[in-house]
Amino acid sequence: MSQTSTTQVSDPVCPECSGRVRVDGTETVCAECGLVVREDRIDHGPEWRSFSDDTTDPKRTGAPRTRARHDRGLSTEIGRSTRASSRKRRRLARMRTHHNRARIGSKRDRNRVYAFTEIRRLADVLGLPDDVRDRACTLFESAQDATLLRGRSIEGFAAASTYVAARTANVARTVSEVCAVAKATEDEHRAAFTAMNRELGLPIGAVHPTEYLPRFASRLDCGSAIEARARELAETAIEEGIVGGRNPSGVAAACLYTAGRELDGDVTQQCAADVADVTPVTVRKTYVDLRDHPSS
Repeated sequence: MSQTSTTQVSDPVCPECSGRVRVDGTETVCAECGLVVREDRIDHGPEWRSFSDDTTDPKRTGAPRTRARHDRGLSTEIGRSTRASSRKRRRLARMRTHHNRARIGSKRDRNRVYAFTEIRRLADVLGLPDDVRDRACTLFESAQDATLLRGRSIEGFAAASTYVAARTANVARTVSEVCAVAKATEDEHRAAFTAMNRELGLPIGAVHPTEYLPRFASRLDCGSAIEARARELAETAIEEGIVGGRNPSGVAAACLYTAGRELDGDVTQQCAADVADVTPVTVRKTYVDLRDHPSS
């Protein structure tokens, strides 16, 4: 039996002659009298074709718009083909070179392309989400519009933008962690951060020590009980003013060390200091204050 596009529908009868109705293309007609009961049926499916896999890959355009690229990701990309002849591959390579040159029309755009590439790399290495990466690119663009890059390092502004974007999104990353994977030094990072904070008025405040606890506890292989107790100690340290003037990452490490000693955990001062990138003396001083404080 041959299969046709004519199928039965749920409507049992025709409103005129009470005959059978059927669907024929985009029309619903009566099989007895030919009355068109319904027409122009709405197709709720996609209006595009991918020509490769319509079920799982219904794409008809390129990548979505993103702030992580200087052109918002809207420019044309000339791909590479392994099945083309050598002559055609050379032609595509020349076209790709000229196309990349045409996309960058000024030194300003060139600097932005370089900085955005560095920010994307930093976000990938540091494990930052896409919204933090896009926010860092927007922040660098604001710094460039305010002419803050003149006489300063582009790499420093890329690192500072990534660090500030992570802080505003409550994703704790220390300056040492950012500079360890960045192409900028801590001095370049500090100069860029100071300029941005002075001219742009960055909406950042003091880092809460509890923001470092989950990551530090995971590195130290601490249990959930130790992490919960360390969070209580951090809250107490903030309420009693123990945190004032101290490195928040060092305070977090000291809270984990103190909680480990209270709950018989295998956490040493040296290990806690290493994960926070501070000295054991820093951990020890905060530990003594927490131990001697009556409310802790």
